[in-house]
Amino acid sequence: MTDIPYKNWLSMNDDALTKLVGVFVKHHRLDQSKTQDMVAAAAGISRSTLSLLERGEAVTLPTLIQVLRVLDQLQIMEVFEIQQSISPLALAKAEKEKRKRARNTNTIRKEESNW
Repeated sequence: MTDIPYKNWLSMNDDALTKLVGVFVKHHRLDQSKTQDMVAAAAGISRSTLSLLERGEAVTLPTLIQVLRVLDQLQIMEVFEIQQSISPLALAKAEKEKRKRARNTNTIRKEESNW
């Protein structure tokens, strides 16, 4: 895979990004010693569609997901997972409201004796 620093993602046009996806797919297909016919058949797409993908041409998102599944590369979908974050102000407020001491809530009442 090509080493492109993160800061260059924004400067790349759509054609360059789709070509990068194609290079990624082709690299992993060849790394697994699979032919285009094998991957296409397993993904349920035509060989020509896979060829388009590897050349950086536009394909549908479901097609890309099918190919990634066949190549065992679905872990890249983790970047789309939304992480719940808390703002610094909300964190400070939660820390302020946190209990600092424990209080004995089970007070023992002395029973009055009849002696």
